[in-house]
Amino acid sequence: MPRPPRIEPSGDVVARIGRTALTLPDAYEEDAWTGVRWRVRGRTFAHVLVAQEGYTSAYRDVTGISEPATVLTFRSSGDGLLALTHAGPPFYLPPWSPTVVGMVLDGEPDWDEVAELVTESYRFCAPQKLRQLLDG
Repeated sequence: MPRPPRIEPSGDVVARIGRTALTLPDAYEEDAWTGVRWRVRGRTFAHVLVAQEGYTSAYRDVTGISEPATVLTFRSSGDGLLALTHAGPPFYLPPWSPTVVGMVLDGEPDWDEVAELVTESYRFCAPQKLRQLLDG
C-alpha cells in the first residue's frame, strides 16, 4: 500500500515559531525531511512537523494516537526538563534523546509558552558566546 502524501505544518504555525526563533543570534530556518526546523551552528533547537500515519513518528509511538497532529520538538534540561517530563499532554517525551521534548500544537497552544520553550531550547544548543549575546 503506498504511503499517503506528507502533510506539512500550517504556514501560520511555522510563522509564529519563526517570529521567535529567527530573532535569536545566528539562528536560521530550513526545511527538514518533514516540516521545518530552526538551527544554530548546525544544531536543531526547534522542529515543527505533522505526525501522521504511514511515517515514523515518536509522537504516535508514545501516545498511540493515529490522527495527524502538529508537533513541536525542542530541547530542555534541568528543572525545566523535569517539569515537562511530568506535565503530561500536550507534552510527550520522544524516546530518541533524553533532552528532547515534544509538544502538540493543535487546538489553542499557549504561544507565549511556545516562545519561551523555543528560546530555552536555543540556549541549550547555542555556544556560550551566542548565549551571552542573547543575555545582553
